[in-house]
Amino acid sequence: MTGGPAASPEAEALHTLVLQSLEDDQAVETISIPLAGKTSIADYMVIASGRSSRQVSSMAVKLAEKVKAQVGRSPKIEGLPAADWVLIDAGDVIVHLFRPEVRSFYNLERMWAFGDESAATASPSNPPAPPPGA
Repeated sequence: MTGGPAASPEAEALHTLVLQSLEDDQAVETISIPLAGKTSIADYMVIASGRSSRQVSSMAVKLAEKVKAQVGRSPKIEGLPAADWVLIDAGDVIVHLFRPEVRSFYNLERMWAFGDESAATASPSNPPAPPPGA
């Protein structure tokens, strides 16, 4: 990663675990925003959608179980009862799981992009800008 401090090996391993868990549970439109050097809250923010509240809830519970098994501590979870927007604070990685319409309303990808072209354009609701000179 260029342009900023790299995440620790522990953060990288946790990030990989989170992405694999979400892929296994068929999360939709998963993006990862590197935060190392931008904020001290975490090294990565991962945002993904589920097709229903039930899927969002299931993904959150499974992810929390996998994090606990690998890292040895339970992540903090907010929003699980309604499962419209579930926040999982796993320490070095913050995960936001949404139902699609809730995700598009809050548009966290854009808020956290900080001018990072890849993160800013990772969402279908925010298409990439044309290249310079086009």
